[in-house]
Amino acid sequence: MANKSRSLKKKKIGLALGGGAARGLAHIGVLKVLERMGIVPQMIAGTSIGSIIGAIYAKELDADRLEQYAMEWSRWKMAQLLDPALPRVGLIKGKKVEAILDSYLGEESFSDLKVPFACVAVDIDTGEEVVIREGKVASGVRASISIPGIFLPVEREGRLLVDGGLVNPVPVSTVREMGADFIIAVNVLPHPQGRLLEQGEGDLSRGHNKFAILMQMVNISANLIAEASLEGADLVIEPDLSNCGPADFHLASECIPRGEEAAERVLSMVEL
Repeated sequence: MANKSRSLKKKKIGLALGGGAARGLAHIGVLKVLERMGIVPQMIAGTSIGSIIGAIYAKELDADRLEQYAMEWSRWKMAQLLDPALPRVGLIKGKKVEAILDSYLGEESFSDLKVPFACVAVDIDTGEEVVIREGKVASGVRASISIPGIFLPVEREGRLLVDGGLVNPVPVSTVREMGADFIIAVNVLPHPQGRLLEQGEGDLSRGHNKFAILMQMVNISANLIAEASLEGADLVIEPDLSNCGPADFHLASECIPRGEEAAERVLSMVEL
């Protein structure tokens, strides 16, 4: 999709942060560049990892602090976050992940955030997209990151919700509905013509990495609809994350600069 060179003067700027697991750490690099350029999004929507980054940023408006958090995530081992569930439902209950989300987002409600924020999930029974903008932020984010087969679905208002990337991997339409008239979209999914899992997922062929295999399935689905998801964006930022796999949270120091590089390149087209 071609980026459109436009002025940001008097625009209501919206930011759409897409899903992609560890690749989403590049969103932080994009936010750092936006801050340096004096561009403050007036609304943010996120899917999956984009909902985590977007929610914390909407709460704190501090990309450098987000980067510090990401370096903490880099030191965690995936095994430390696992609380096994019944295999027929999902690999991970998600209680440990919920505790981590609470540590960053606390009891904040959507109305408490410094910038309007929404996260995207899917009703697993109906396939309907569910945009969450009310209640406890951490609970909404937990629903948005519930990768089918990995995390247990989240029950919310009588619905079972899973990862929003199944229907809207980069929530441009959500930001538009929130009132934005200039949308910056960040897509961290690998291109369909390339390998969806790269160097960080060497165990995939041997069947040892269940997380990587399930993420591969989600990536295939998301890639099929990513182009449609990006329609309506005024600027699309797509970092080169060919060396970062979906489970490579330990590569924050590599992914974040990739986001910065892509953002600087694309935003140089914009008249401030």
